[in-house]
Amino acid sequence: MKKTININWKQNMAFEAKIDGHSLIIDATEKVGGQNLGPTPKPLLMASLGGCTAMDVISLAKKMRQKVESFDVEMEADLTEEHPMRYTDIKLIYKFKGEDLDRVKLEKAVSLSQNRYCGVSATLDTVNITSEVVIL
Repeated sequence: MKKTININWKQNMAFEAKIDGHSLIIDATEKVGGQNLGPTPKPLLMASLGGCTAMDVISLAKKMRQKVESFDVEMEADLTEEHPMRYTDIKLIYKFKGEDLDRVKLEKAVSLSQNRYCGVSATLDTVNITSEVVIL
């Protein structure tokens, strides 16, 4: 199954991403020629990872009959200082609030997400990136 996303240049360093009928502006900071009109790409990658695993975990927690009242995923990452600047470590902190929550079940939900279900996490380990240039 192929997935297609279009990224269209708007101005300076700003681009519009069109994803499943939704639009998102991606930009650079003013320091590097952008206008800060939207998030930069690397934090979006972190948000994708966080969103993917959060959806898995809350779904699994519900199936495990956990009465979660609130749930957040906080993320911390270390970024290299040399180009290509990339994340070397990402820590996900899963924060739950609710009645009679079972730590073992929640830890199992997190483990299942990270090791079996979260496609973003799996992609970060295995992706083969290729490129093609088309001149119109």
